[in-house]
Amino acid sequence: MPIVSRWFNHHMSKLALAPSLILITVGVYGFIAFTTVLSFTGSKMLPSLSSFVGLLQYQRLWATPRWSVAVENFAVFSLLYIGLTTVIGLGLAILLDQKVRAEGLLRSIYLYPMSISFIVTGVAWQWLMAPDLGLEKAFHTWGWTSFRFDWIKDDQMAIYCVVIAGVWQAAGFVMALFLAALRGINSEIISAARIDGAGGFQIYRHVVIPALRPAMLTALVLQAHLAIKSYDLVIALTRGGPGYSTELPSTFMYGFTFTRNEMALGSASAVVMLCTLAAVIVPYLYSELKNEQRH
Repeated sequence: MPIVSRWFNHHMSKLALAPSLILITVGVYGFIAFTTVLSFTGSKMLPSLSSFVGLLQYQRLWATPRWSVAVENFAVFSLLYIGLTTVIGLGLAILLDQKVRAEGLLRSIYLYPMSISFIVTGVAWQWLMAPDLGLEKAFHTWGWTSFRFDWIKDDQMAIYCVVIAGVWQAAGFVMALFLAALRGINSEIISAARIDGAGGFQIYRHVVIPALRPAMLTALVLQAHLAIKSYDLVIALTRGGPGYSTELPSTFMYGFTFTRNEMALGSASAVVMLCTLAAVIVPYLYSELKNEQRH
């Protein structure tokens, strides 16, 4: 019995984690492998692992005009979404770091959008941007009849509506990351820079912002992850329209897999999305591991 007791005490942590590890292995990595295998088959409505077709689905994917639109939209959306949330979040963090009055209230207001789902955000902004319900109708009611804001119905401008809604929701979260990093900077370094005659702009440019590099990398990785999987925001806001002008890889994957019964083609798009996400996350994890080993 003492031997059994010692064995349980020694392996208790592993036994406690074993169910979660099994679920993650099967539910995440197992389905990733299954999806990858499906992308090399001719599966339609149901999986058919025996119908191996090689790289045919990837060739079909890149020859599909709708996928090309989705990739172009993703490039526009991700660049603007990540760039604007980073700039706005950093600006708000610097503002709150000045010990302004009612900082707690302002921080809560800025963080509030992140507490609601992308579905709610999409529906709310759909009301605001609809010409017959939102801002355009309100300005017309107030007498500004020449005001026009019908981007959501314009196939060239609708993607920017998705950008606006996404930035509104995520900027506060990025602000919280930067604010926590700002509060962790050694004040003695800033004091030394002031003694050396550095002004406020020079301090932020040469001392503060370089010290925010880890937080900035974290924000970029998290925002890239949200940009790639932003299915619910697009569906709630534009439903991929007008037409498929706001199609993103995530909506393309869902539509072709579950609506058009093109399971293999949808799996190929999912694998491409996974590779895109891995191209962002793997270098980040590698740099973090190198930093840990260095320290």
